[in-house]
Amino acid sequence: MSAADDAEPAFDPGTAFDHGTADGTPGGGSRGDSTPGSSARDTPAGRRLTRLRAAWTGSVLGVRDFRLLSFGQLASTVGDYCYAVALPWFILSTARDNTALLGIVLACYGVPRTVLIPFGGSLSDRLSARAVMLTADVARGVLVAAFAVLAIRGTHSVAVLGPLAALIGAGEGVFLPASQAIMPTIIPMERLAAGNSINSAMVQAGSLAGPVLGGLLVASAVGPGGAFGLDAASFAISAVTLALMAARRRPASAMPAPESPAPESPAPESPAAGLANPAVETSVWSLLRRQRLLQVLIAVSVVANLVFAGTFEIALPALARADFGAIGYGTLIACFGVGALTGTLVAGRAGSLARPAVAACCAFLLGGAFVAAVPYLGGLAGAAAVVVVFGAAIGFGNIIMITLLQQWAPAQMLGRVMSLLMLASMGTFPISVAVAGVLVKTIGSAPFFPVAGASLAAAVLAALTQRVVRDFGSASPPQPGLEPDPA
Repeated sequence: MSAADDAEPAFDPGTAFDHGTADGTPGGGSRGDSTPGSSARDTPAGRRLTRLRAAWTGSVLGVRDFRLLSFGQLASTVGDYCYAVALPWFILSTARDNTALLGIVLACYGVPRTVLIPFGGSLSDRLSARAVMLTADVARGVLVAAFAVLAIRGTHSVAVLGPLAALIGAGEGVFLPASQAIMPTIIPMERLAAGNSINSAMVQAGSLAGPVLGGLLVASAVGPGGAFGLDAASFAISAVTLALMAARRRPASAMPAPESPAPESPAPESPAAGLANPAVETSVWSLLRRQRLLQVLIAVSVVANLVFAGTFEIALPALARADFGAIGYGTLIACFGVGALTGTLVAGRAGSLARPAVAACCAFLLGGAFVAAVPYLGGLAGAAAVVVVFGAAIGFGNIIMITLLQQWAPAQMLGRVMSLLMLASMGTFPISVAVAGVLVKTIGSAPFFPVAGASLAAAVLAALTQRVVRDFGSASPPQPGLEPDPA
């Protein structure tokens, strides 16, 4: 990157927003002129239109790059879920039992995806999140197009499908941390929560529409090949939107570096005072060793994902099969999606919270309490209601914590920090489902839910005993560096 590129700000308010002229009217002109445009603006409808324009340009939706990113990720998510529906249907569509082949192909996809997450975070820090995402989308689009050709030809060889799935999984592993690191490069920090909320809502909308569209395609004359083809096209759409975005890099620091106290100053008392400049950190492992905050958040992430994966992949299907049936199970999954969508949107409009990390932890505690009650509220209606609340609580807390981490992490290490958190969560999936399977078989599906809720609550309460967590995101937030002992 050239020196001119390094000097380019990550966000230029003058180009991203059109605030109009000094008198507040967009696009120039005074309120008192006699032009037709001025007369139109003086009408009630014109004033409403002016307010709508101001609201649009003053929000994250007024940022062109954000609109491109969100649209591209919506298209890509729809395609991903079409792929998720088509893959098992394609492999299991032969006369012989191909469940073993399906397991092998899924393992070929999952292992490189998890292993390469840290590599993706490092790449996004060394290059740029946008460049990594663009390259990964182009590569995966070509690979999924090859899957479409194989599906049309009816090829079911593990020697062909396995390596292809491994390459797609590798692309996903590289892509994921970059997708979490790109947001601070395109929108201002004070609107980061709103941006994360809207982008997450778009992804969740795609996760609701994608399976339906994928099912329709698989059941139609085009079959799984058509669903794979749509996924390949969605990667192309995402790649185009990323290519149209401006090539920006994150500022030198997402949060202002703390000033070193003068030698005669007394020992600092606030969590943010006297901390080392985050720019001195060069290794994510060094950061992890030095940062109690990061250690605690990773520990909570591990426990939370152990609980979540076991609950929704093992316990909930077992409970639904016994009590609610297939339609009931689908209803519960949809209710969680609706709740999560609601929670993410509420988090984006939460405004300035005095202690955002505490608010997020309270949401997680609420989620733990409600997930414990899923089997005990008198049938499908009660279970659906608490699953909605659980989804809303998790969605709200996740947006708050992701935003805080994006603001806190050293600029030169954001991709690696996000990859560390993602690895902590995704790496627990095999353990979670294995332990949950044993527990559900031993104690039954219904008692598993209180155990899961209590485990989540215990981890969150333990985190709240640490002052560095309670103060995270407050007026005097903890920043990367040397932290004082917790109170």
